[in-house]
Amino acid sequence: MKLGSSPRATLIGDVVGSRHATDRSELHLVVASALHRVVAGAIDPPAFTVGDEFQGSYPTAGAAIDAALSLRLAVAPDIDVRFGIGWGTVTILDADAGIQDGPGWWAARDAIKQTAEAQRQPGFTLVRTTFRAGDDTRADVAAVNAALICRDHLLGSLDERSLRILRGLMTGRTKKELAADEGISPSAVSQRAGRDGLDLIVLASQYLRSLP
Repeated sequence: MKLGSSPRATLIGDVVGSRHATDRSELHLVVASALHRVVAGAIDPPAFTVGDEFQGSYPTAGAAIDAALSLRLAVAPDIDVRFGIGWGTVTILDADAGIQDGPGWWAARDAIKQTAEAQRQPGFTLVRTTFRAGDDTRADVAAVNAALICRDHLLGSLDERSLRILRGLMTGRTKKELAADEGISPSAVSQRAGRDGLDLIVLASQYLRSLP
């Protein structure tokens, strides 16, 4: 029975290469812990559905994009995840079973398929996030995807230290504090932030977070 429908940003994600994980139970626990960190503000808190795939929804595209980034940073570099985000009406067919339908849900499904296809193309192997709309109410889909593929490329090019520094910058910590954690000088952190585009990622994320 249909329980109602509303426009939202549906987030579908899965773990890249999960079949090759040496400890799938541990992988599941780590991702589940990361999912719990992005429940704030969600319409449907993200949770596992089938296998290593998870799904949730948010009131704005910006909130879903921000949740995807938070999830990715929480599990990187040990676990790689990809996402499809779809905007549009979603109908809840069975709330208990978590079965959904509608243009927004199918847009997210198409988006994650596009992400997987892009990863197999030369020059696009670092793409991890795709945005789609289930109707013609949004004129920003191409622009959002342009920002996402550039941000994904920057993220996929980071080493472990830069990922740690980026996590800190995303939570508002200062470069001086992060330098102390890393045992390096504030100048070294600033140089790394400039070289690896960390400040650009933070700023781009702020812009994307504000999307309706």
